[in-house]
Amino acid sequence: MTPRRKKWLIASTLVFAVAAGGLIVAAFILAKRVEPYIREQAIQYLRKRFDSEVELARLQVHVPRALPLRLLFHGGRGTLAQVEGTNLSLRHHGRSDVPPILTLKHFSFEVDLGALRDTLKTVNRVTLEGLEIQIPPKGERPRFGSQEFPEETPAANAASGGVVIEEVLVRNARLIILPRDKAKVPLRFDIHDLRLESAGKDVAMKYTAFLTNPKPPGEIHSTGVFGPWAAGEPSDTPLSGEYGFDHADLGIFKGIAGILRSTGKFEGTLSSITVRGEATVPDFRLKRAGNPVSLTTSFEVLVDGTNGNTELKPVVAMLGSSHFTTTGFVVKRDGDTRRTISLEASMPAGNLRDVLMLSMKGSPIMEGTIKLNTTIGIPPLAGKVKEKLLLDGTFEVTNGKFLRSRIQEKINALSHRGQGKTKNEEIDAVVLRMSGEFKMADESLTFRTLAFAVPGAVINIGGLFDMAADKLDFHGALMLDAKVSETQIGWKRWVLKPVDPFFSKRGAGTFLHIKVVGSAKDPQFGLDRGGTSPTEEAEKAGAEKNIR
Repeated sequence: MTPRRKKWLIASTLVFAVAAGGLIVAAFILAKRVEPYIREQAIQYLRKRFDSEVELARLQVHVPRALPLRLLFHGGRGTLAQVEGTNLSLRHHGRSDVPPILTLKHFSFEVDLGALRDTLKTVNRVTLEGLEIQIPPKGERPRFGSQEFPEETPAANAASGGVVIEEVLVRNARLIILPRDKAKVPLRFDIHDLRLESAGKDVAMKYTAFLTNPKPPGEIHSTGVFGPWAAGEPSDTPLSGEYGFDHADLGIFKGIAGILRSTGKFEGTLSSITVRGEATVPDFRLKRAGNPVSLTTSFEVLVDGTNGNTELKPVVAMLGSSHFTTTGFVVKRDGDTRRTISLEASMPAGNLRDVLMLSMKGSPIMEGTIKLNTTIGIPPLAGKVKEKLLLDGTFEVTNGKFLRSRIQEKINALSHRGQGKTKNEEIDAVVLRMSGEFKMADESLTFRTLAFAVPGAVINIGGLFDMAADKLDFHGALMLDAKVSETQIGWKRWVLKPVDPFFSKRGAGTFLHIKVVGSAKDPQFGLDRGGTSPTEEAEKAGAEKNIR
């Protein structure tokens, strides 16, 4: 080898060594800059995506030891870095006087280092632990100081618009929807497991979620789509899907019990969701009575997520074999600590046994067909539901019959005498009609009118039933087709004929003022002597036994 060739070879080797050394040094420098770069990109992405200031306690990036060489020969392509972070919080528009819109105890993901320089960066999977999202009320536009949130830099815009997360796995999350009134209790939903799948940039993510409903307690499984996230107004973020709600124990509420199952679909935004579905409670019961009756419903409700107000539009239900509908609102107004319930219920042709089975202890005492229309109100007052319950409505019972033989025997006898049938002939079982207008407040049930009719006899009364004191006070009239004398047999029939004209009033053969007093357990029936003269009392004394 000539001296000149030897010098050229040595020089080339030195140049190569210096260049290689420079590349290796550059690779090591780049490797050292990976962590701060990823941290900067992550913060910029979150800041732009959620329109919030980002606080991050710790971010660690675990890279392979051979990263400098991979950067040197492959540009880092195919090299995955493990990224872990803790105690992340996002403050909407940088506002510190309200809770952070998002807090996160721990997160992790993998990123292809060679893809960091791509215009569209893809993250295969992100795992989140201890996520809590607090949605501010619709219409609130938090401000940072006296100015709107500052404009984003081009780098931040690129970070937000150039990242696609293909899958998000969430464990132990909580969604909190804040009310406008800070004194009110927020709505909270605990989410055990949530899986989100992305279909691309600015496209709604598919999700599968398992969560626990607080009241009534039960498990919910839901699938659907969520987003895209509305950074400027989070409560406008779209949400839709299907759900299944199983083993919900209604016993947590006062007065009712049973295990509920519900399925349905929903759509809307985080602030306003329309839900359509069905619910069944095979063993629905009032705790006071304890008799289970099957309850099935199909419903459409509108839920305001910012305050929990609910509009029923309508609920179509079946209680046993009785069909009824309910419409109305469950709302909480400014200044109230509790919700106001305002409903209208209609049962056009219900089975009276179903209603009595639900409301009375033991077996029903009557059967028949009931028509019921009523308003139901529960104002936002302290105390038990029965103390606040407001009712105002009408009812009508047709084809009624008492199922307890002693009561029905008396009804049969009343009808028999009212028709003037006094011979010892067999008494047929009669059916009755009953109707009335009622109003309930302060645990008192007032009947403006209460009409009871069987063949040959009609009773019209009105009055008050004080349920708290178990006290009856009803007054009205008994009208029979037959005259007083015609209700008797033998010599009594002839003795009473002279007084028939005194009791034949208002188109009735016999017209008597009556009263019902005492208690529901021991009602006392008799002639109402209030305001009558001694002569009239004497005249009525002979007929009083006819209605006992």
